[in-house]
Amino acid sequence: MTDTMLNCECKRRTLLGGAVAGLTGAMLSTKLAFAAGNRPGGDVFVLLSLRGGFDGLSAVVPAGDAAYYRARPGIAVPRAKLIGGDRHFGLHPALAPLLPFWKSGKLGAVHAVGMPAPNRSHFAAMEELERAAPGTSTRTGWLDRMTGGLGVTDPFGAVSVGQARPARVLDGPAPNVGLRSVDSFVLNGEADTKPIAATMAALWADAPAGLGGPATQLLGALDTAKTVQATGYTPANGAAYPDTELGQALLDVARLIKADVGLATATVDVGDWDMHENLNRKMPQQLADFAAALAAFATDLGPDGLGRVTLVTISEFGRRVAENGSGGLDHGYGNAMFVLGGHVNGGRVHGRWPGLDAGKLVGGDLAVTTDYRAVIGEVLRTRCGVNDLGSVFPGVRPSSLGLFR
Repeated sequence: MTDTMLNCECKRRTLLGGAVAGLTGAMLSTKLAFAAGNRPGGDVFVLLSLRGGFDGLSAVVPAGDAAYYRARPGIAVPRAKLIGGDRHFGLHPALAPLLPFWKSGKLGAVHAVGMPAPNRSHFAAMEELERAAPGTSTRTGWLDRMTGGLGVTDPFGAVSVGQARPARVLDGPAPNVGLRSVDSFVLNGEADTKPIAATMAALWADAPAGLGGPATQLLGALDTAKTVQATGYTPANGAAYPDTELGQALLDVARLIKADVGLATATVDVGDWDMHENLNRKMPQQLADFAAALAAFATDLGPDGLGRVTLVTISEFGRRVAENGSGGLDHGYGNAMFVLGGHVNGGRVHGRWPGLDAGKLVGGDLAVTTDYRAVIGEVLRTRCGVNDLGSVFPGVRPSSLGLFR
């Protein structure tokens, strides 16, 4: 078995284990079988996780706060080099590919966001970020709760792209797919002389839904993937995706959106943001790769496609305000999020800025004035048709930042 599992419930896990041992480059978490293309109304929600602790203060620079330059004498981004800014904030120059979307109001940012309490452990913070239900016994991922509430019933309704195992944020009973890429989603060994899928279909054709449902759903997902693969894909509008993991993952997300497979949400991870040293050597290239991939995605979708998509970035925590002795930044608290979409009230930084003077910091870190769940809640309520936000984020009210026009 190659990077593959089928997650079902109870005895179905054992019954189907051998049948799907040849699925390559993907993991399918299923419950019951339904037809593809049943995405609820509302935007496709794309979650981009910046793993490792993204430094929002380098990406969305508070140039109007003199304490920023005092705290980072060796690594602060010079005000003269900032782009797309106002009197208080500016973007890192490496984000230049995104400047057209910032200026046209399709891309915005929210600053001083984060979890309710500091958590500077990568593993514990990421787990809490994806569970998003502190103080409760809830153990499912919040994207799973979102898709379940929306009535998503097809595995291709919720997809994590770039890894064979679905992201932890999708943990739970709602169906979802994890795939390294669209073209790698195949049944290993399938051939005209070895019709494995057809054999599985015949084997489970008359089985009760409780037993045969997962197999039927697996076969349906394979058929969906095969249809998408057969049509091929050429990015539109001159979009040029970089040959990076993020670039290729976002290309596949755009491909699934355009193929109308019923996609309600997609999640993508990009790592290497944990820069404890040499920030000025690492950050520009990392931001440039991020910007190139995101700009290609928005260009490929075009105005019409972007009009039914909202993408949000998150990270487990920000970085310290003050640079360390290695020209880098240690684990911090408050951070910045980007929001991209056709209806975003962009070209500006949302949220209440707490300031970077020593008395306004939390243990040396940027304070959090807006819960990240409230930001996402505003997206889900306004653009994705989620009415019962409490079922996704218990005890959280959506923000009223005016993120959307």
